[in-house]
Amino acid sequence: MKKRNFRNSIFILSIFIVISFSLLSGERVEDKQVSHLRFGISFTEEICKTPLDGRMLLMISGNPSGEPRFQISDSPNTQLIFGIDVNGLKPGEDAFIDRTVFGYPLKSISKIPAGEYRIQALLHRYEIFYRADGHTVKLPMDRGEGQHWNRAPGNLYSTPKKIRIDPRADEATRIVLDKKIPPIPAPKDTKYIKHVKIQSKLLTEFWGRPMHLGACVLLPEGFDEHPEARYPLIINHGHFPYTFGGFRETPPDPNLKPVYSSRFNWEGYNKTVQEYNYKFYKYWTAPDTPRMVIIEVQHANPYYDDSYAVNSENLGPYGDAITYELIPFVENKFQCIGKGWARFLYGGSTGGWEALGVQVFYPDEYNGCWAACPDPIDFRAYTIVNIYEHENAYYVEGKWKRTPRPGRRNYLGEVNSTLEEMNHRELVLGTNSRSGDQWDIWEAVYSPVGDDGYPKRIWDKMTGKIDHSVAEYWRENYDLRYILERDWKTIGPKLKGKIHIYCGDMDNYYLNNAVYLTEKFLENTKDPYYDGVVDYGDRAEHCWNGDHDRPNAISRLRYHQMFIPKIVDRILKSAPPGADLKSWRY
Repeated sequence: MKKRNFRNSIFILSIFIVISFSLLSGERVEDKQVSHLRFGISFTEEICKTPLDGRMLLMISGNPSGEPRFQISDSPNTQLIFGIDVNGLKPGEDAFIDRTVFGYPLKSISKIPAGEYRIQALLHRYEIFYRADGHTVKLPMDRGEGQHWNRAPGNLYSTPKKIRIDPRADEATRIVLDKKIPPIPAPKDTKYIKHVKIQSKLLTEFWGRPMHLGACVLLPEGFDEHPEARYPLIINHGHFPYTFGGFRETPPDPNLKPVYSSRFNWEGYNKTVQEYNYKFYKYWTAPDTPRMVIIEVQHANPYYDDSYAVNSENLGPYGDAITYELIPFVENKFQCIGKGWARFLYGGSTGGWEALGVQVFYPDEYNGCWAACPDPIDFRAYTIVNIYEHENAYYVEGKWKRTPRPGRRNYLGEVNSTLEEMNHRELVLGTNSRSGDQWDIWEAVYSPVGDDGYPKRIWDKMTGKIDHSVAEYWRENYDLRYILERDWKTIGPKLKGKIHIYCGDMDNYYLNNAVYLTEKFLENTKDPYYDGVVDYGDRAEHCWNGDHDRPNAISRLRYHQMFIPKIVDRILKSAPPGADLKSWRY
């Protein structure tokens, strides 16, 4: 009797230890039950008669309104998404998503609480590219939308429907992709805004198919009346523009329904945007405004909505194509001076990195850059990751704990997403750096080509473990602060007076960290001193551009007015003898 009681006690104690360990590890005992829930997604011959390649995405939403495909984000309000690659999927054939498929922010459909949800599926279509480097890759070509998987013309998607989900049910839910996103109409020219497009010889050779570059061109007041004038050219770098942004020839729409901006805590911010767009039109056409040509470049590609305007092993020679093919074409067509002293760069965020990067890589071709809130310009502060010294991008690791690295904050430092979450969302959207989003495009631009033809990972997308051999390639080719310091003896004299950097000290993505490191180098330059500007906005978030007098919500709408006067000052100080300083100042 005593022996049996002892054995029973040992058995009960063992059960208690197992349950306690499971609870401490965050794994619920009942989760060990195998889920047989799955979704079969297909399309019919009526919508497409040929087999398709791409990324099959399943969105599951607890939001009662709107389409689930527009409810995936890095914010706390994101809904669920799961994805798999499909190759040669035939009409009527099912692509299955089950508990083994990786998802965001829940890792598996088996983790979904039982309840009612709205579901929607989408196939982000890939095309085959036979590149000049010998690699064959499958990628989503941009189709005029600026690389947005949920809006890309030609993508197939399903009508949202409401269902009840029980992750432990042994059932398959069928979803049919019954719709196709239609083409986007071309933008229309106006008196002031023109749209041009060229086939790039350099990019066509690299990608093995016709590849194009475009520009949205803002012409000065009086352009048609002054055929003798020759104008300075400004390149406003940034994300893909459908047409020239921030320019409105009519007052704000009085019937516009106000939309609240949670980012700026601003009721009716959409009307504020229209108001400042119209103010820019009035500034642009005023009699005392300097007459210049401004362009926004269209260089969407199979990886992102723009190329970062530099040459890249994975994207091709976009830097040369823009500088030596597109810009001369624009200058010839629209009466520009066509000399390096009369070309200027500005932009914010992606455009901020591009403005500085292009100036550094092509120091003779441009006469000044104004880089606001630039993407990381020193990879010792790749947001908050030092890719050369840290072992893991997602966690600060110690002997006894792992602390997640934050990814996005507000001006008070309140964090709403981590680096791991942001990267896992991209991993669901696309393998092999094909998400069309931020971390993947940095990887596509900066990394060498892998053996499979896709970019080498800077870190394991699932775990965050950094590959320091890839980091070394990044340093030598795209770490702007490092390149400036390494090559200052040769490029420093060409960059004197040309570098201007602005960043909020509470940038949402910690981009100010890299600016601090770059400033430290610039302020210590000699032979020559860089003779430029690095400035910070107190508690200013992303997109701060050097305006200390207005809130960020307004200053971000005034990039043109901020930098045009600075460009004129630069021209007057640096133009060579005999330069045309009059024909464009009518």
